[in-house]
Amino acid sequence: MRVTIITVCYNRKNTIEKAIKSVLEQNYNNIEYIIIDGNSKDGTKEIIESYKDRISQYISEPDKGMYDAINKGLKLATGDVIGLMHSDDEFFDRKAISRIAARFENEANIDGVYGDGVYVSNDNDERLIRDRIGGVFNIKKVKEGWLPLHPTVYLKKSIIEKHGLYNLDFKIASDTEFLLRYLYKYRIKMSYIDSYIVKMRMGGMSTSFKRAFEVLQEDYKIYKYHGLAAMETVFLKKTIALKQYIAH
Repeated sequence: MRVTIITVCYNRKNTIEKAIKSVLEQNYNNIEYIIIDGNSKDGTKEIIESYKDRISQYISEPDKGMYDAINKGLKLATGDVIGLMHSDDEFFDRKAISRIAARFENEANIDGVYGDGVYVSNDNDERLIRDRIGGVFNIKKVKEGWLPLHPTVYLKKSIIEKHGLYNLDFKIASDTEFLLRYLYKYRIKMSYIDSYIVKMRMGGMSTSFKRAFEVLQEDYKIYKYHGLAAMETVFLKKTIALKQYIAH
């Protein structure tokens, strides 16, 4: 089974190398790695190019934002299964992709998998800020504001071709719309891996406290768009998130 991993980035020279290394150091040997850069100006491109001989496909050009870049990667992907590695993040350990591939091979009828993740401090990736335990999937949880952690989600290429790319009408939380469309609207078959998949740094587009209100507004529009009780569901979603922060 071929697994495609897509990284999109723009001006991420301080974190991009860790993201790249965490993909290249996976112990699974059938990985297609695609990087889509938005024509970075800060030295990011030079770091990426130093690994170019180990990257399957690399594009650096202006785009319309993160989700446009992800869509470019999805259109290029040739793997049986596709997932993301954000430029601020890294895999939890070297066996993450092996566990994902094994689940697909052992459960042939599933459309996707997801697992657990942790958020770490932007300046110290050993300091845990938030613990995201996915738990077993059911549609009731989705209606109440739960969604799997986006970077732990891996889907079959065939299911993405069937149900579509990221909606560019949403600039900050299109991943929420994408997951709701797949899990709530189309009811795809998901399998939970009870294991950590990723470490995510606080301060990215979706985790920045400064942009929390904008995300809240967009979440409201997305839940309403999918016919859910938007205000109630978004409130429950934020309550779930607050419970996941780790006291230090």
